[in-house]
Amino acid sequence: MKYLLLLFLSINIFASTLHLATSANPSRLNPLLATDSSSSEIAGFLFNGLVKFDKDSSTIIGDLAKEFYFENDTILIFKLHENVLWHDGEKFSAKDVLFTYKTLISPKVVSPYSADFRFIKNVEIVDEFTIKVIYKQPYFKALETWMMGILPEHVLKDEKNLMNSKFNVEPIGTGAYKLHQLEHSKNIILVAFDDYFKGRAKIDRISFHVIADPMTRFLMLKSAALDIGAIEPMQFERQLNPDFFDKFNIYEEISHSYTYLGFNLRREKFQNPKVREALSLAIDRQEIVNILFFKHAKVCTGPFLPKTKAFNPDVKAPVQDMQKAKKLLKEAGYDDKNPFKFEIVTSNASAIRPYAAQILQHQLKKVGVIVTLRVMEWQAFLNMVVFPNKFDSVLLGWGLSSTPDPYLFWHSENDKQGGFNLIGYKNAKIDKMIEESQSVIDREKLGKLWREMFKIIVEDNPYLFLYIPNSITTVNKNIKNVEPSLSGIWHNYIKWKKN
Repeated sequence: MKYLLLLFLSINIFASTLHLATSANPSRLNPLLATDSSSSEIAGFLFNGLVKFDKDSSTIIGDLAKEFYFENDTILIFKLHENVLWHDGEKFSAKDVLFTYKTLISPKVVSPYSADFRFIKNVEIVDEFTIKVIYKQPYFKALETWMMGILPEHVLKDEKNLMNSKFNVEPIGTGAYKLHQLEHSKNIILVAFDDYFKGRAKIDRISFHVIADPMTRFLMLKSAALDIGAIEPMQFERQLNPDFFDKFNIYEEISHSYTYLGFNLRREKFQNPKVREALSLAIDRQEIVNILFFKHAKVCTGPFLPKTKAFNPDVKAPVQDMQKAKKLLKEAGYDDKNPFKFEIVTSNASAIRPYAAQILQHQLKKVGVIVTLRVMEWQAFLNMVVFPNKFDSVLLGWGLSSTPDPYLFWHSENDKQGGFNLIGYKNAKIDKMIEESQSVIDREKLGKLWREMFKIIVEDNPYLFLYIPNSITTVNKNIKNVEPSLSGIWHNYIKWKKN
């Protein structure tokens, strides 16, 4: 803590530095390979896609593309800005877009985002600043696909192994900020890119302090050593003095994420649906919300975002039923003499999830299920447990989109290295429905398909869907021009100023 405060003071000689915290070292600052939250967050300042959502996440607008349109259901045209420079001063062009596409579909690159491009038949350069994308069939996420960050062809064209390239720690993008310093487990500094095509960011530097311990992050926020930070409900309700609210603005909204307990369905013990249903009926989701969140969360009922066309309001959270849970376990061959046993693994990157795991352990004990817990550092958790599928169950979370792509998480083809179907879920009916939905452009019909999937997935119990927390963000009042919106606060960060 003493070191971090000294570091804060030493960096603060720059009049305009935004101090943030990240819970873990970024693994790869490359948008094609950034799958952890720290990497994705930082890469978002360094790279641009062709398009992005507007501030309310309701409309797709141009980013590197100044104009875009469909010639027909399967041909998409992008007209690119002509004044975009890479951080090294080279000019951005259509060649970079084609290069990024070819890289992402290369068998040498393992990326879960490759799946978004599977319906593309060809990408063609029309001229220096025009790209034509030809799809094999109509695709409901044709535009969202191109929110992917674009890579520099002139830097990477001769790269033999992008997975281990130095580019992943020395990235060159087109974004509003460029990487200045990366010290693992210490500090990551971004500096404003003077030649950013939308105008130079008003704040000169962004300093990410790598702080694994949630309590240390909270103490730094309270001392105003951090300018922006997320706080937990218990902290908000019990651990903040009135003077904190004199220094910070508070923005609270339901988050676009949920936490779940996912079972490794490759393991025989979880393949009996009676076992999964019993575990679901043994827990009290509302009790978890009440204990950990006060009133700053809601029970999660399924895999898609509430208040969207994909959400199924008819599916309710299971009501705890201890007797039925015991009955199902007995039918599956488990009783007091032969109890069902499994391990829950989670990460200490979240202040809340280790406590959620303890509550689950306590609730399941009441029906005779023996649960052991393991809490790990984030990178070790990902690399030793999640990605190699070496777990009984994982307590994790997913971000939610207003336009979900069930293929990424629920199609059996994504039970593979680098895929997001981490638990090995396989349901032939869901596979067929997902495949059908991919080419549905009509949003009403698509919504109906999503809602059916929602119901089937929940009934299968591959996850225990637990809770959707509120996002409570604190912003130092010295930061000006912050405009909260449905998508959060970050949509206009290049206009922010720090007094």
